[in-house]
Amino acid sequence: MGEQSQRISPVKNFFAGGFGGVCLVFVGHPLDTIKVRLQTQPKPQPGQAPLYSGTFDCFRKTLVKEGVRGLYRGMAAPIIGVTPMYAICFFGFGLGKRLQQRKPDDVLTYPQLFAAGMLSGVFTTVIMAPGERIKCLLQIQAATGENKYSGSLDCAKQLYREAGIRGVYKGTVLTLMRDVPASGMYFMTYEWLKNILTPEGKSVRDLSAPRILFAGGLAGIFNWMVAIPPDVLKSRFQTAPPGKYPNGFRDVLRELIREEGIASLYKGFTAVMIRAFPANAACFLGFEVAMKFLNWIAPDV
Repeated sequence: MGEQSQRISPVKNFFAGGFGGVCLVFVGHPLDTIKVRLQTQPKPQPGQAPLYSGTFDCFRKTLVKEGVRGLYRGMAAPIIGVTPMYAICFFGFGLGKRLQQRKPDDVLTYPQLFAAGMLSGVFTTVIMAPGERIKCLLQIQAATGENKYSGSLDCAKQLYREAGIRGVYKGTVLTLMRDVPASGMYFMTYEWLKNILTPEGKSVRDLSAPRILFAGGLAGIFNWMVAIPPDVLKSRFQTAPPGKYPNGFRDVLRELIREEGIASLYKGFTAVMIRAFPANAACFLGFEVAMKFLNWIAPDV
């Protein structure tokens, strides 16, 4: 294993992770909109064509009907949530690493890095679940022609008025099922690729920007390879009318497999994978740049 023994600062991870998350949203939100619309489009009636035939058809129709703004529909919720969410995510990863070290210079194994990443997934769910619920509802309402919610805050108010805090946090279990294993894969893959890409005799802390972009982008792809099936279930469950799935994700899973087959669990796969590389490359580059700045201004923290 390559060098990975630098002092771990969960506090610096917190601030650098927040900046990385903002970079991720700006780069990745348009394809996230496409992904959600593909995952939640209604099953076509016999003899009728589906609303969207695929990723590029959805992109074209959204752009023609709603313009560029349509691709950024619902971005206020993730922007508001993403800074603290990614701050907490990277803080959780830093804390998970710190908790497994007996000494500050201990080098962690890849299973230990995976475990630290899973802890970060637990940490982010408190913010992630309501933000995802609001984002998904806003993303699909424009496609269906409804105007129930005027924006993120209005959506949150209506959800709370209709069903209390349970309505806002609908889909929390599925968010955990998606993010805990996916986050473990995400961070472990990134650390592994950084070590692989570090030239012999060089420090992993001096990795060039193109190599960080490559490692971060591939980490995002590995993350979503794990996350897509529970993400499809989560999107369906969070945007369903109240009472449609009384037994939670089990009802969603049964309906999807019965009506659309096992392949339906990978709806939006193309959009996710196209988005995963640039968005997560931007996230990790933003994180590393912010971390270098924080190390420069506060080296002893």
